[in-house]
Formats: sequence, structure tokens, C-alpha cells
Amino acid sequence: MKLKSFNYIISLLIIFSFTPLISEEKIDIWKNKKENKSELQKPESQDDQIESILKSSQTIKPQNQIKIEEGITSISEEKKIYGIYEPASYNLSLNMWSTTKAEDLKSSLKRLNKIELSNSSKEILEAILFSFSYPPKDMTDKEFVELKINWLIENEREDLIEDFLKRNEQFDSKSKAVQYLVDKNIAGGNIKEGCEKIKFIDAKIKDAYLEKFKIYCLVFNNKKPEAQLLLDLLREQKQSNKFYDEKINFLLGLTQETSNKINEKNLLNFYLSSITIKDFKYEPTKKTKPEIWKYLNAANLIKLEDISDKEKLKELETAANNNQLDKNKIFEIYKQVPFDLKTLINANNTYQTLDGSDARALIYQKYLLTEANETKIKYLFLLDELFKKDDLVNVYAKFLSNRIEEIGIENLPKDYQETALNRVVTEEDLTLGKVRYNDKILHQSKILKYFLEGENKKKVQKDIDKIFKKISKNKKYFVSAKDLALADALLTDGFSLPSNFKYDELADKFDVPNNLLKLIDNDQKAFLALKIVEIIGEDEPYELDSETIYFVTNLLNKMNLVTIRNKVLNSALPKRI
Repeated sequence: MKLKSFNYIISLLIIFSFTPLISEEKIDIWKNKKENKSELQKPESQDDQIESILKSSQTIKPQNQIKIEEGITSISEEKKIYGIYEPASYNLSLNMWSTTKAEDLKSSLKRLNKIELSNSSKEILEAILFSFSYPPKDMTDKEFVELKINWLIENEREDLIEDFLKRNEQFDSKSKAVQYLVDKNIAGGNIKEGCEKIKFIDAKIKDAYLEKFKIYCLVFNNKKPEAQLLLDLLREQKQSNKFYDEKINFLLGLTQETSNKINEKNLLNFYLSSITIKDFKYEPTKKTKPEIWKYLNAANLIKLEDISDKEKLKELETAANNNQLDKNKIFEIYKQVPFDLKTLINANNTYQTLDGSDARALIYQKYLLTEANETKIKYLFLLDELFKKDDLVNVYAKFLSNRIEEIGIENLPKDYQETALNRVVTEEDLTLGKVRYNDKILHQSKILKYFLEGENKKKVQKDIDKIFKKISKNKKYFVSAKDLALADALLTDGFSLPSNFKYDELADKFDVPNNLLKLIDNDQKAFLALKIVEIIGEDEPYELDSETIYFVTNLLNKMNLVTIRNKVLNSALPKRI
């Protein structure tokens, strides 16, 4: 870094004047690099310094700025970190991505986006992705924070977006994050809550969209003078436009009329159109934006004015199948399709002569008129076939599941019970239940209390000696991969196992994938954890086979990722009731 000679002299005077106050070790850090390196005390690495901080009671400050030059504090380069969680909470560090290539991280996340991750997989992913850290190789902090925000938006994690905004005062993509929260609330018809998200906007954010919404919120909360003032400023900055000015003037009471033209450029414009146009009507199409579909749903603005318009009905069915339209709306429309009595009576034969929408509407109405459970389930499964025929399974899956649960599996004919049970959609949330310890099986024994309940280590060591001794007396006992997973975790945490338990000999029977072991050699903690998320994927850990549970926990032990390991053990090992 080149300095003007005057500034350079002043800097030297300041340094020399404070030299008596600085210890010898600290003076060495600032010595000329050309000096003999052997005469310098080796500076503590940045990662070591950070680890020391994290082990103390201090916490990371958002947007921490650290200047680095070959491990030495400098004024030549500025680094910023962003996140939600303290990395030490997950046995990670600020440099956890430093040996990972940016492309490897992006590719892994791209694969994960194609998987319906289990709750455990999501928790592990969020822990490593949103712990404070420096970016991977060849990635700027701007790109890294954008990757995080994009992931949160794509996965609709409004709660974590708010946490991120609270923990990180200024960052690129902040306006994008705030606009997502605003639009999410507009789309849901929650204008009051949307206006509360404006608190995240500050003077440093120069975003016309958010400023316009802020002005509308003042109008919404009957603070018209303040709204007028901000509107004038917006106009002076040439950030407003004719459409917005017209709508706000109308809402402020400055004009008595407004245009009936519907503006779909963005959700705010569409919303302003809907609340200012008398007898507002809008016909969505395939090109309609998803957020506008959601708002139309929330505001109950989707109606099929002409029930005979089959093309329009098909468009709505497709929208429901694509999760753009509330699926219940389709069944409401089906009830309105007119059929004469003869057609309803002969529905079993007549539906085959009708097009897809009419056939589904007829069988649905026939189902509603039926009382016997045996006949009801018959029509429900016939409807299932009709939805499948037109690739509209997503419209019907949850509806069928709910109807089966209402009837009750036990109330169905035996011929239907197994099929019906397979069509019931289970809730994603997993309730593990209460642990039942079983000291006859190592991986289900009360030794687990250490990992699940934080049992005292001395007490646990006594339990280890007692239970291992008991199991060794059982000549028929087979040591499973789950037992080895527990044993490996105990050894990692400093416990001793009986000498007659040949852990190394037993562990040799199981192979840990070499490509994952290489990540350990390269000190790629975070990326290894990400690969483990890929392995667990859609499953909860308890659903994995025993060998996979072992090598997953073994890898986590080798990298000292004990917090994540304990989460896996908590799900995979104990017996629950």
C-alpha cells in the first residue's frame, strides 16, 4: 500500500511514541518482513486467534471486519463475515470454508435443492450454512451472502431471514431480503405485518420499491402528512412513476378518480390496483407471477364467472397442481358444475363420455351424495384415477388422504384397507417420543444418557464398565454397527472401554468411503458436514441402515463435529416409545 511521505512519517512517529507501551511479542509482529524470520516469534494464526475468542464468553459481532495479510493483521485487505449462529456452537470456525472450492459448495447445494430433506438434514444444513464464516475459495463475501439469502428465499425461511437481518446490520442483498418479507406478507394479505418489516429498512438502503411500500404503510396507518413528505422526497429523487403517484394521490384523498388499468409489474403495483379499482376483476393466466396467484388466493379474488368455460377451469386445475392456487378452490368449482338428475344417477357410466374436468366434477358430486363408506371409497379411488389421467395428482393427494382419515381405515372394506393406508399423507414433523433404555443392548443402554441428557462423566464411566461387562458375559451377543457408533463416540469423548472390547478389530469390518476421508485430510469440516447432509437426505438418521449410521458418526468424530454427531446419535440409536 503506497502512502504519501508526510502520512508515512506521521505514522512512524505514532508507532515509535507508543513503543514503550507495547510488549516485545507485539512489537515483533510489526517488524519488517525482510528481517530474519527465525528472530521473529511466530504469530498466532488467525484461526487460532478466532478459536480462542469463541471459547471465551464473547460472541461474534455481525459484519465483523478483519484485515488479513498472510496471517498478520494489516490495513491492505478487509474481510466481512455474515451469519446467524456462532460457529463454535457446532464445533466449527470462521475458516471452515477456506479450503473448499466455491464451485464444490454451489454444486452440493444444487443437488440438495432437488431433495426433499428431512428435518434433521435441514437443521444440519442450516447450522453449517448460516454459522458466521469467511467465504470459500474464489468467492467474495458479497457472493457468499447472496448465496445465503437466495437459499433462504428459495426455501421460504422467513424466520431465518428475519434472524439474519437482526444479526447483520449491513450487507449486500439486504434490500432483496426485506422485499421478500414484504411481498410474502402482501401475498398473504397481511399488510399490517408487512408494514412491520419496514423496520429493517434504514437510510443506507436506497431501494425505490421499499420506499414506495413504506409510504403506502404510512397511508395505511393513517399517517398521511408523513406519507406526503416522503412521497415528495421520492419524486425529487425521480424514484416515483406515474402509476404510483396516481394511486397514492387517490389514497391520500388528493384526487377523486383513478385509472382502472391493472399493473402487474410487481406485487405492490398489483395490490394497489386491487384496492383502488371498484369491482376489481382479474383473470390469471399461465404467465401470472406466483406471488400474484398467492395474493389472489388470500384475497379470495379468484372466481370462475362462467362455469361453462372449460378452458379456464383447466387453467385453474393446472395452477392448483402447480401450488399456485388453493386446491380447495377446484372442489368448490366442481360443486357448481350443473348436471341433471339422470346424469347423476348414471354417473358410473356417464363420466366416461365427458371430458376430464366434467368427469371429475360429476364423480365428485356423486361422492358427496353417497352415504355408504364402501361406495364413498369406490368413488374416491375413481377420482384418483381421473386426476392421474390428466397429470393432476398434486391437486388430489391431500384431499384423498383427508377423506380416508375422516372415514377411518377400520371402517373400510378389507379389500380397500391396505391401499387406503398407503394413500394417507403423513405429517412431516417427526415426534421421536420418550426413550426406553435397554441395558441388554449396548446402543440402547443408559450409557446414552450422556449424549441425550448430559449425564455426569464419572457416572457414565461406571455405567460403561458395568454394561460392557454384562454384555461380554453374553456369548451370543452380536456387536452391531450401531454399537460401534456408540463406542466410537465414547472413545472420541475421552471415555475408556474395557480391554476385552476390541473396537479397532471390529471397526475394520466396516469401510468408510475414501472420498469422504480425503475431506478430513484437507480439513474441510463444513464441506464434510454438507456431504453428510446429502447422505442422510430425505431420511431421519434412525431410518438409515446401521453401517451408514456408523460411518457417518465416525466421520463426524474424526472432524470433532460432536454437536452434529450427537444429533445423529439422538435419532439413530435409542429405542423410543
